[in-house]
Amino acid sequence: MAGFSSFNPLNVTKRSPRSQYSELPIHERPRAKDEEKYCYSDDSEDDSDYSSYPSSPRSSRDTSGSYESHRPMLRRKSSHATQRPAPYRIPNRIMRYMCCALISTLIIFMLSLVRMSIVSSREVELGKHRESTPPPPPPWENFDFLTRYYGGIRTLVSSSENTPEYPTLDDEPVRPPNASHTEMPARDLPSSKPFLAYSNHTSKEYLSEYAPVQECFLDGENTIRIPQLQYYEGRPSGFPENVMGSYELLGLPEDICFERFGRLGPYGYGYSLRSGGTGVGQSGDNAGSGSVWGPGAKQVDYKNVNWADAQKRCYKANSARFEQRSPFIEQSKTFSVIDGGLEKRDGLSVVDKDSNLTEIKRRLLSRTAVVIRVWDDFEFREEDVLHLRAMISELSLGSGGEYDVHLLIQVKDEAKHPVWADEDAYQEHLKNSVPEEFHGITTLWSVTQMLMLYQGIYDNYVRGPELPAHGSYRGLQMAMQHFAYKHPEYDYFWHWEIDIRYTGHYYNLFSQIDNWTKQQPRKGLWERNARFYIPSVHGTWDDFKQMVRVQTEMGADDPTNIWAPIKGSKSPHPKSDKPIWGPERPADEEDWFETENDPKPLTTYERDKYVWGTGEAADLITFNPIFDPQDTTWFFAKDITGYNASTGLPPRRAAIVTSSRMSRKLLMTMHRETAFKNHHAFSEMWAPTTALHHGYKAVYVPHPMFVDRAWPTAYLASIMNAGRNGATGGARTSVFGEREHNLLGMTWYYNAGFAPNLWSRWLGLKVNNEGGEQFELEVDEGRTGKGGVNDMRGGEGRMCLPPMLIHPVKGVELAVEERKQEQEIPESDPSA
Repeated sequence: MAGFSSFNPLNVTKRSPRSQYSELPIHERPRAKDEEKYCYSDDSEDDSDYSSYPSSPRSSRDTSGSYESHRPMLRRKSSHATQRPAPYRIPNRIMRYMCCALISTLIIFMLSLVRMSIVSSREVELGKHRESTPPPPPPWENFDFLTRYYGGIRTLVSSSENTPEYPTLDDEPVRPPNASHTEMPARDLPSSKPFLAYSNHTSKEYLSEYAPVQECFLDGENTIRIPQLQYYEGRPSGFPENVMGSYELLGLPEDICFERFGRLGPYGYGYSLRSGGTGVGQSGDNAGSGSVWGPGAKQVDYKNVNWADAQKRCYKANSARFEQRSPFIEQSKTFSVIDGGLEKRDGLSVVDKDSNLTEIKRRLLSRTAVVIRVWDDFEFREEDVLHLRAMISELSLGSGGEYDVHLLIQVKDEAKHPVWADEDAYQEHLKNSVPEEFHGITTLWSVTQMLMLYQGIYDNYVRGPELPAHGSYRGLQMAMQHFAYKHPEYDYFWHWEIDIRYTGHYYNLFSQIDNWTKQQPRKGLWERNARFYIPSVHGTWDDFKQMVRVQTEMGADDPTNIWAPIKGSKSPHPKSDKPIWGPERPADEEDWFETENDPKPLTTYERDKYVWGTGEAADLITFNPIFDPQDTTWFFAKDITGYNASTGLPPRRAAIVTSSRMSRKLLMTMHRETAFKNHHAFSEMWAPTTALHHGYKAVYVPHPMFVDRAWPTAYLASIMNAGRNGATGGARTSVFGEREHNLLGMTWYYNAGFAPNLWSRWLGLKVNNEGGEQFELEVDEGRTGKGGVNDMRGGEGRMCLPPMLIHPVKGVELAVEERKQEQEIPESDPSA
C-alpha cells in the first residue's frame, strides 16, 4: 500500500451541507437566479465569475467541493440574446368588468331557462303540444242543401199556389229535400211580359210635382231605343223564400222572376258579334227568348256606342228636372300670360238656369252618381260588359238622367304608367285599361295621389306595410272622397263594386230603397241598423221595432244571449244599452271637427213620437247591419287613427261590404276630417263612424237574402244576432269576425260561396258538375229527384230568379262565338 501513497489521486470530497456554503448578500441572490433562468452570455460575466475559482496546485481539475455554492457547475452556452419582455397582464379594472359581464350572462341564461320551463308547463296544461285533431265542421254544414233554387221556367206557379221548400213553420216537420216536387210535370212555357220600371214618370201625381221626363236614346240621331226587360209571373214550384230581409217592406216585386234572356238580352246577350251582341248565350235552353226583341224592338248593335255621350245627351234633354249646379273648375295654380279661359271638366258646360224651364214651377230633383270601383289590370269579360251596360241603361238613360254611371279605376303600377306626369300617358293608359265604349266615363286614381292629398296620417299597419292606409284595401273611401270633391253636380254617390249583380231592374231597386230610407224615423234607428231582420222569427216590421226597443232599453233576457243575467246572481236584470240620440262624439273635444251644422234632435228621446227623421234623405245607406265593432273579433275593429286613444278608442260603427250610398255632405265631412285632422279608419268603418260622430242619418236596408241550406230559423236568428243584447256587434260572439263563416251560404257577403254558384247556374253554366245545357233540356231518368241537389232530374228549362242582390261574382267565363275576320273581296275589273 506504500506504493499507493506516493500516488496523488483526485481529492474527492463530499459536498458540504447548504449551511456550510458561503452565503451571498441578499441583494445579490436574484441576480444569480436570473442568470440561471435566462442564460446570460459567458464572454464577460462568466469570466469574472470563474476567475475567482481557486485552482489546485497538484492538478488541473478541481473537486466539487472547491466550487462556491452560487457558481454553476456547468458552463452555459454563449448567447448574445437580450432579456425577453414579460407577458401582458390585463388591468384589474377591465378584469372586473369582464367577470361582471360573465356572471350577468349566466344569471340571464338561468332565468331564461326558468321562464321557458314555466311557459312550456303552461302550454302542456293547455294541450298545445298534444296532437290536436281538426275541429269539427260548423253545425250549419250538416244542414241539407235546398234544391228548388234550380227549378226551371216550365214549373212556374204563382205565390198563392207555391209551397216554398224553405223556411218551414216551427210546428211543421222538416220536409226531406225535393220531397214535394219529384213528380212536378213540366208545363208549356208561359209568355213573358215587359217590366215597366218607369211607369210612375207618367202618372198624374208625378207630373203635377215634377217636369216630364224626356226619352233618351243610345245614338245622337235619337233612333236607337234599348229594349225593356222581360219577366215571368210567379216562381219555379217550391222556390224557397228569402230568410232575411223583406220584399214587401221595401216595395220590391216579389211574385215575379227573371231568366237570363229577359234580364240580359237587351244588352247583347243571346246574339252574335256580327249583329252587335256579345256572342254569348247562344246555347242551352233559349225557348221564348225572342220575346225580348218582339214587336217594336230589335237587337241593338253595341259596336259603336259611346256611353259618355249618351249620358250627356240624356242630361241635357232633361236638365229642367234637376237642381242646377256648376261643374268643378280647376283653378290655375301658376302664373301665365296666356288667358285660356276657364276649363270645363269633361266638356260639360254650365247649364243656363233659365233654359228649358217650364212655365209651371215644379220641384227639382237631386242627382246621383253611381261610381263603380275597378283596377287597371282587371279583365273585362263579356259578362262584365253586360252588367255595366245594364246599369247605365236602367239608371241613367231610362230614368231621364237622374243617375250618371262612372268607372273609378286604380292605377296599380305608377312607375310603369306615369299618368300624373303626362296627359298623353293618362289617356293612353285609360284606353288600354277599359273597353272602348266606356272610355269617356272612366276616372283614374292611385295610391300616390291619395298620399299627396291626405298627408300626415299615422298608419298603424294593421295588415302590414304591404297594405297601407292610403291603399285600395284599407283606404278606399279616400278615392271616393276626392271624387265627390271633384263632382259638385251630384248630391249622392253610390259606391258600387264590379262584382255585384242584381237579377231585377236597377232603377226599381234604387228608387224603392231611396223612398223607404226617407220614411225611416231616427228614433231607434241605430239600434235597428245593428240587427238582421228575419221575418219568420221577428214577425212584422212593427214587431221587430218593438223588440229592438225592448232589447235596448231593458236588455235581452234570453237563454241564448250571453248578456242575459245568470240565475242566482246579484244582478237580476240584464244590462241595458243607451240608445243613440243625436251625435255620438269622441271623448276628447280636440277630436271634434266642424260640428256647428250637425243635426240636433228636436226633442228628447222619450218625448219623440217617431217624428224626427221622417221624410229626411239618408246620408248613408248600407246593405249589411251597421254594427259596433267594440269587443268583437273583427280583425279591423281597431283600425282607426288620428284620435286621442289615451282613454280608449272613439265610438265606432262598421258595415261589412263597402257598397253603399253616401251623401255629398257625408263625403265632404270625411274628406275634410282626413285632410285637416288626419282622422281615418278602415274603409268599411270610416263612413259609418263619421255619420255616428256628426249625427247624420244612416240606414241599413233589409234587402231580401237567401240561404243555400235548411237552417232552423230560430237557430239562424240566434247566430246572426248573437252580439250584445240581440245586436250583431258589441261582443266576441258577433257574427262579424271569427264566426263570419256562418254567412258563406248567403247570397250577399264579401266572401259568400253560394252567391257565385247561384249566378253561374242561372247563366246556364255547370257548377260542381251540376246544371248546364243538358240539365235544362233533358230529364235524367236515372235520377229519382229525392237525393238533394246532386240527384235533381232536370228538364225544367232554364232557371228563373226573383229580384235579388248577389255578391260576389268574379271571373265568369261564358262560351263566346269565334271571331271571324272578314275577308276583303277584291273588286272586279270592268275591263277584264
